[in-house]
Amino acid sequence: MEGGPRLGVALRLGGRDPSGAPAPHCPHGPALLFAKILQGREEGRRFYACSACRERKDCRFFQWEGEKVSEARRLAQEKYNQSRQPSFSHTQNVERFKEFVVLPLSERKFCQECQQLLLPPEWSRHSGHQVLGDVSVAQLRRPSQLLRPLENKKTNAQYLFADRSSQFLLDLIVALGFKRVLCVGTPRLHELTKSQSSQEHKSPIRSLLLDIDFRYSQFYTEEEFCHYNMFNHYFFGGKAARDRCQEFLQRDEGEGVIMVADPPFGGLVEALALAFRQLIAMWKQTGCTDATSKELPIFWIFPYFFESRILEFFPSFRMLDYQVDYDNHALYKHGKTGRKQSPVRIFTNVTPRLIVLPVEEGYRLCCICQRYVSSENQHCEACNSCTSKDGRRWRHCFLCKTCVKPSWVHCRVCDRCALPSHSCKNADAGCFICGAADHKRTACPNLHAATRVCRGGQKSNPKKNKLKANMRKGKKAKTAKQRKKKKSKKLLN
Repeated sequence: MEGGPRLGVALRLGGRDPSGAPAPHCPHGPALLFAKILQGREEGRRFYACSACRERKDCRFFQWEGEKVSEARRLAQEKYNQSRQPSFSHTQNVERFKEFVVLPLSERKFCQECQQLLLPPEWSRHSGHQVLGDVSVAQLRRPSQLLRPLENKKTNAQYLFADRSSQFLLDLIVALGFKRVLCVGTPRLHELTKSQSSQEHKSPIRSLLLDIDFRYSQFYTEEEFCHYNMFNHYFFGGKAARDRCQEFLQRDEGEGVIMVADPPFGGLVEALALAFRQLIAMWKQTGCTDATSKELPIFWIFPYFFESRILEFFPSFRMLDYQVDYDNHALYKHGKTGRKQSPVRIFTNVTPRLIVLPVEEGYRLCCICQRYVSSENQHCEACNSCTSKDGRRWRHCFLCKTCVKPSWVHCRVCDRCALPSHSCKNADAGCFICGAADHKRTACPNLHAATRVCRGGQKSNPKKNKLKANMRKGKKAKTAKQRKKKKSKKLLN
């Protein structure tokens, strides 16, 4: 399948090198094949670039498709790839952790600069670094709070679930009856699952974390963590790690497992979808006759404005109204209103009517849609659906025959709803309501009529309108006062 923007760079999924050679590798695994796009058509030569990093400064790998690479260059690339690998293997980190956890509390140290657990013989090498002492067992159980988040939104984007969202997801997984969770890029959920499972003696939920951040190998065994790149479905631990993941998915003939994925928001949807399909294929290889007709239950956590792209690859998915929030993201927080609400949602192939959203947070059941929705998401009789995507109350435009954002109005030039400040397809048109060239939208005689049509006859709020008018009046008075002050200063000079 191919991505097809009108301008820019597109990923070519399933593209094969003309020579039949496998994709070249960078430090992050097999590279992906891209093409430059101009006016919706492919231009120039295809090339390979890093799957995980969108910018060359993060990973410098580049190679033309079909390019003949000299032996010297190939060896140099292999040497460079090796130099970028961690200093300790996963097996070594597991042994180090066993030594670390039995040390007295006063001897448990963590280097915050190197992001590494320190054993006593290593203290001298980190004497000039910022070192955290007295690392407790509770801290070791929550490594996401001990490690510094990697915040390159196009590569790692470790925006970590807030406790509210982690607890909601785990409670939901338990309520739906799942016994195993494949956590793809969700370390906080993995931590919480392990923590609660250790407190439950009967039927605990098992969890396996797949993540590109190898630092987590310091805290988890090879049965609990796999070093994994979700953009190219690459297991850094090779066949052994892949087999462990497949065994986890296929346990109990594939029953009782769910995948929860929280990819970086700057990542390519096409690449993610291909990797998730390959994980689904691993789950389906159970030998069970029912597996081919079933779907692996998935929660894909992503911003709502990617809905059309996700549905392009997974048509059975539906978006839930639940707002996922993050501890270390300035904007993606719960409790904000209007456009400041978190845009992150859950896309799932689990039947929405089975998913109960927390009523105490303002979610309610729409009896017509048979699913839980946010408090502002009103059922539209014309669309026969609760149509809001962003948590605000949307309104129906009878000209577009669909619901639109509250800040949009219908543009007669473009024949669609858009922001009042948008650029029309006919740039010469003066007014985008009626198309006349002798006036602007604000002076259009059809302005109020167009607004009424877009709002579907909703009554205006006189108090709100009066408040807006007073604010405009106050703003004009303030501007006039500032101009007068400025003019008097010029005269004095």
